[in-house]
Amino acid sequence: MDKIIRIGMDTSKHVFQLHGVNAGEEPVLRKRMRRKEMIDFFTTCPPTLVSIEACGGSHHWARLLTSFGHEVKMIAPQLAKPYVKRNKNDAADAEGLCEAMSRPTMRFVPVKTSSTHADQRPYPSDSEPHSTRQRYGVTLMNSAFPQRRG
Repeated sequence: MDKIIRIGMDTSKHVFQLHGVNAGEEPVLRKRMRRKEMIDFFTTCPPTLVSIEACGGSHHWARLLTSFGHEVKMIAPQLAKPYVKRNKNDAADAEGLCEAMSRPTMRFVPVKTSSTHADQRPYPSDSEPHSTRQRYGVTLMNSAFPQRRG
């Protein structure tokens, strides 16, 4: 098998789609793998460039693959979408990610450390019944639309 220079990886909960190309830009890897198979594959694979679509879980996979010696680049979904050639499915997404990574002007998302990723909390927890924004939102809504009496 030819030496793989780039791998595009489409992630999901249980199944991962890989698309790899050699130096001649010819596809030499098209595999669908379960989580354990994917980890085993990357532990035995020589260090290479791997592109992943940036999402919440991709930071974990980027840190794991970096620990195996691979160079991981994450691409924002809106920047990778133009490189998907046909219908949206896992194989087409992996191929599009591999193609997008080859572009010299592509912008990449930095990989967050586990502590940075854990510190970000997009929504208030259930233990906070009313956040400040919710209280002010209700107050503003009541003052914008006063109730008519009588």
